[in-house]
Amino acid sequence: MQRCSTIFLKIAVILIGIPVLALSIFRLNWLANNPTNPDYTPGLIIIGMVPIFASMVITVFAAVLQRLLKEAVNIKSENDLMV
Repeated sequence: MQRCSTIFLKIAVILIGIPVLALSIFRLNWLANNPTNPDYTPGLIIIGMVPIFASMVITVFAAVLQRLLKEAVNIKSENDLMV
């Protein structure tokens, strides 16, 4: 059960992170090359969404690390009891 949820959290980090990274690389590059087009307001919306998605990625990644740390502590305590 725990292993399945850890794998799910890892997949969630990847699925959230790839679009955010792609949008920030390609859209920011496009906006840097074409700054004189005032009709392109969706780019500003995308730039506003990047911090939101980045914070979601950081939150999920922190949850993954927390789960992995708990599992490592449990394994260590079990191994200490066996000795």
